[in-house]
Amino acid sequence: MRTIPKEKLISELERIIIEAATVLDDEVVSCLRFGREQETSKLAIHILDEIIDNQQIARTENIPLCQDTGVAVFFVEIGNNLYFDYDLTEAINQAVRNGYIKGYLRKSVVQHPLDRKNTLDNTPAIIHYLPVIGDQLRIRFAPKGGGSENMSKLTMLTPADGRQGIIDFVVETVRNAGGKACPPIILGVGIGGNFEKSALLAKAALFRKLSDEATNPIDRELEKELYKVINETNVGPMGLTGKTTCLAVKVNSYPCHIASLPVAVNIQCHAARHKEVIL
Repeated sequence: MRTIPKEKLISELERIIIEAATVLDDEVVSCLRFGREQETSKLAIHILDEIIDNQQIARTENIPLCQDTGVAVFFVEIGNNLYFDYDLTEAINQAVRNGYIKGYLRKSVVQHPLDRKNTLDNTPAIIHYLPVIGDQLRIRFAPKGGGSENMSKLTMLTPADGRQGIIDFVVETVRNAGGKACPPIILGVGIGGNFEKSALLAKAALFRKLSDEATNPIDRELEKELYKVINETNVGPMGLTGKTTCLAVKVNSYPCHIASLPVAVNIQCHAARHKEVIL
């Protein structure tokens, strides 16, 4: 059994919280550049140039990519040979407090959905725990902005709706989102499980590398088709038309009830910020 000192955990999380807000992943930048090369619309090219320039300024000057520095979302894999003599959830929230204050990141969390009183430190974080074999702690973090999150959708299709029903729902979600989700977007699609599982699958899909493909061949083919049809919608960068509506589609699936076909679409804007640390 091994433990991870609380101070080290908090320090490492502070670091990735600030890095995520200021440094866009190289894979995302490469996809933005590829989209720019494929565009024929002058307006779309101009918008993509602005997005690419913006991330470079943020990277160089160590300032946030976007004014919306999001809700702090964590996926935490805990090895079964680890133990903690402190409250892990509280330690993560302390790192969020520190990171958002030290990084001068906007605090966007309110205490209650109706009273709207700001917590002033961007806590509490949203944390998903997963036990795994080993003695490592893997923490993946994403600051999830409100604009793209608000455009995300979940539906309970019937089995008869099938594959085409899924495609229709995803495309309709993207069309309805338009420029409000700040495209070009990345789509996390969760299929199966039940109501809450499909949403978690979709969220987890956004943490996948843009260069990977689903291991399940059905999901893999669905990713390819959705990517193609979504980029044919002409929504385009920032909803102002063009060929580059989405940078990637990631589909995660899970077994489900014989009477159900849950589908969740979690939209990520072009500021696809995420970092991870393994301790």
